[in-house]
Amino acid sequence: GEGEREGEARSEGRFGGDMAQNWDYLDLGHIRATLIRQEDTILFNLIERAQFNRNLPVYQPGAAFLQGTDIAECYTKHLLQETEAIHAKARRYTSPDEKSFTPSDKLPKPVLPALEIPENMKYLQSIDVNINAKIYETYVGTIVPWICKEGDDGQYGSAAVCDILTLQAISKRIHYGTFVAESKFRSQPEEYTKLIKAGDREGIMALLTNSKVEELVIKRVQKKATAYGQEITDDSALIGPAVPEEELSNYKVNPTLMGKLYHDIIIPLTKEVEVDYLMQRAG
Repeated sequence: GEGEREGEARSEGRFGGDMAQNWDYLDLGHIRATLIRQEDTILFNLIERAQFNRNLPVYQPGAAFLQGTDIAECYTKHLLQETEAIHAKARRYTSPDEKSFTPSDKLPKPVLPALEIPENMKYLQSIDVNINAKIYETYVGTIVPWICKEGDDGQYGSAAVCDILTLQAISKRIHYGTFVAESKFRSQPEEYTKLIKAGDREGIMALLTNSKVEELVIKRVQKKATAYGQEITDDSALIGPAVPEEELSNYKVNPTLMGKLYHDIIIPLTKEVEVDYLMQRAG
């Protein structure tokens, strides 16, 4: 997966590792390529989660299926903390583009040596923006009901494992807004500094918003959902006219819904991260 590839690339103790020393992480081309790759990860994880019912018990503390265990919180949160504890030992959350859902003081220290963060990324390392609490609530309360059938199929372990992968993918995409914000700040430092010092969140939001790019992202995600979500058979047309509305219900994840996910949730939360970051950036 994406995290594994990045883990391999970082194995030399530098952010990005020897394989990527020449990458400019703040180059808009590199940022765009990363965001596009993250779209794939999110879509595939949503398709995986959508094969199971909503399974409300995995989000309920003290659910009946947890009786006899020592798990006090809901199962998805429990599994998320257990997963993040393992990843923390591999220094996942020392990278500026990774944010944990579990409070850092409840996670173990990395067993690997600390990463060297390049000088041009010192602000990304020092400014802490983490909206994972909001991402979790939005995922459980809005996204899961959008993509999953209502009801309980008893597949609690499988549903929760899919939840972890999807939450991590969505969180990474949204928090990559800090890289976008840093790049934008460097392209217009005077304009942003003036707004930051004035505490003008609305002005910052207006300056960083590019509606044309947002529309392109939404269209691209819908096209990907159309391609990835359908069953490909020997007689499937790989190139053809737009899919009729009545056929969209046959798709694992509705393409229109994926556009809505980006329009209503992922893009607005990414921009919220960008503004939160920039409010701490002047200097």
